[in-house]
Amino acid sequence: QVQLVESGGGLVQAGGSLRLSCAASERISNIYRMAWNRQAPGKQRELVARIISGGSTNYADSVKGRFTIFRDNAKNALYLQMNSLKPEDTAVYYCQETTLDDRDYWGQGTQVTVSS
Repeated sequence: QVQLVESGGGLVQAGGSLRLSCAASERISNIYRMAWNRQAPGKQRELVARIISGGSTNYADSVKGRFTIFRDNAKNALYLQMNSLKPEDTAVYYCQETTLDDRDYWGQGTQVTVSS
């Protein structure tokens, strides 16, 4: 069973930065989309950013210009660089990988807390 493991979360002051990482326990074949999602207390899980196999990226309006999603194919890893963090970015962040045949893999989540 392939597992995704996130790391890099923590407590940071508003305006600070964090870099989240997501590593797979083994290489996943035919990945089509890699994404970061987040879920704040009492709210639904939402898409933060995604990167498609060709390299195109999409971001939630709330994080555009502050967050950058990128991957390292050699390391089979996914990253989320988060700058200018705001208290409303506080959430559990999950990485997700989806294959061409719609197999979905999720990590267990990493907590990001931004203090004001």
